[in-house]
Amino acid sequence: MAMAKGLSVLTGATGHIGYALLKELESNDENVRILIRKDPGIFEGFRCEKSYGDVTDLESLEKAFQGADTVYHLAGIIDINSGNDGMVWDVNLGGTKNVVDACKRCGVRRLVYASSVDAIPPLPGNELMTEISSFSPDILDGTYAKTKAAATQFVLDSRCDGLEVVVTHPGACIGPYDFKISNIGEMVRLFLKGRIPVSLSFGEYNFVDVRDVAKGLYGAALKGRDGECYILTGERVTVDEVIGILAEKRGSKKPSLKFPLGSVKPFLPVLEFYYKAFNKTPFLTRYSVRKLLSNCNFSYAKAQKELGYNPMTVKQSLGDMVDWIREKEVEKQTVKK
Repeated sequence: MAMAKGLSVLTGATGHIGYALLKELESNDENVRILIRKDPGIFEGFRCEKSYGDVTDLESLEKAFQGADTVYHLAGIIDINSGNDGMVWDVNLGGTKNVVDACKRCGVRRLVYASSVDAIPPLPGNELMTEISSFSPDILDGTYAKTKAAATQFVLDSRCDGLEVVVTHPGACIGPYDFKISNIGEMVRLFLKGRIPVSLSFGEYNFVDVRDVAKGLYGAALKGRDGECYILTGERVTVDEVIGILAEKRGSKKPSLKFPLGSVKPFLPVLEFYYKAFNKTPFLTRYSVRKLLSNCNFSYAKAQKELGYNPMTVKQSLGDMVDWIREKEVEKQTVKK
């Protein structure tokens, strides 16, 4: 794969996809600058330049984007709980507007935006879903989905002679580099500790390895067509299949008890209260359950054909995720000693 020309700037480098993309870019000898609010100490060994700021601060974006040829905009808030709507809109939409403005002011040639499959309205039943060209927040469920749809439409509408834009739609990411502990990452950690002794008899979702998404984003920068969208998803699996894969990796039997939807629903508001009260990463909420019950049959054929995108299996990705989590736990224990 040929190198992109010039400097690449990355927002959201401390996030799950951002860190994977930084590794992908540097492995391809790209010159990279990352925009971060503060240094969490996870970038040791990287060659990248660091610029401090925030997507809600236009001045800091202009400073970070100076001399950039390509900007990858990944910074955002993924929130499956309720109550933080204002902040989610400010960062996901307001921050994206600032990024576009800064790109134009700084003469950036290409903007690659990481939207989400949640911005695509689910079709009925199991109907195959492909890329769309127009996005409407009003027909979507949940603040996160609405903000990503609004931001995606803004990015596409901002395309002009001076700025090329390419949009990607990642699915639910799994795999290593989950420093901030994502929703699925929290579930994996709890299961490994034996705190999830049951499974679910319902629910299916489309999971993709974060490293494959990073390759897809890089491919979008190099090969993506201006003004086009690309779905970056992976394999559809049920919640019970995920639990089974994790149990096998842990070397234990899969839980025989499976809770049906009717048994779980009454406890969801209580769980949401618990997550907020104790500042825990949520993974089972009313919104997440609705997503598990909605159509997740996404096609990545377009990205495969145009970007060379070929995602790995969920089993391989989860296995690598478990190995990475265990490795980090060992490192923590070593530091404590």
